[in-house]
Amino acid sequence: HRTLTISLSLSPSIQSILALNPRVQTHAALLSTATKKMEKKHWKRNAEKGCEFSVFTVNNFTLHCMWGNSSTVLFSYRRLKCADAPCQKSYPTNLNIKAFISSIASKNYYGAARTILSDNPLGLTCGMVCPTSDLCVGGCNLYASKEGPINIGGLQQFATEVFKQMGVPQIQNPDLPPPHQIPESYHTKIALIGCGPASISCASFLARLGYDDITVFEKQRFIGGLRSVINLTHGSYSEFSSCI
Repeated sequence: HRTLTISLSLSPSIQSILALNPRVQTHAALLSTATKKMEKKHWKRNAEKGCEFSVFTVNNFTLHCMWGNSSTVLFSYRRLKCADAPCQKSYPTNLNIKAFISSIASKNYYGAARTILSDNPLGLTCGMVCPTSDLCVGGCNLYASKEGPINIGGLQQFATEVFKQMGVPQIQNPDLPPPHQIPESYHTKIALIGCGPASISCASFLARLGYDDITVFEKQRFIGGLRSVINLTHGSYSEFSSCI
């Protein structure tokens, strides 16, 4: 299953504008689960609301994001531009949350999605089903405010859904050498067992590095891993299976 290189059918002016957006990360951030759990516990703002663990969650969206452009931008204006944002400390992949929310505030939905998908290839799925009150939203500095914390999951879902509707073609990483100059080692067959979030993310980062013969094996009839076979906090698998 070799990766196909597709040329952008966009005008040079549009391509130059898109190039101004944040660069896509080619390497995943190495963060231990133990470290992230300690950071999440340290910055948690909603433990007294019954959100110490992910058994119970509050203030989460259960359906597809129905916000329009104006309401989404309005919600993004509530950001505090935190210098050391605690929500990022509680986000498992250390996503630059304040950067993508700032992009939404300026109506740069492409830039927001680029930031999200750069660190988290499953950004749309996570925006739909992630128990945010136990993670990033649980550390929001606005949690004690009258309006409540920023709905990070809702904003993330909106940005990635808008990006999906844009239909921007996928291309090979422009920083890589031409296909005929890529070392032979990058054509080595790579197998990933189980088509869950870990394998999908791993395949995404390998492709960004230039590896072009990656196969993901899955014994089930569907993909998605554990989230596809357990009861979801946020509705059924059918609601987001097409987004994985």
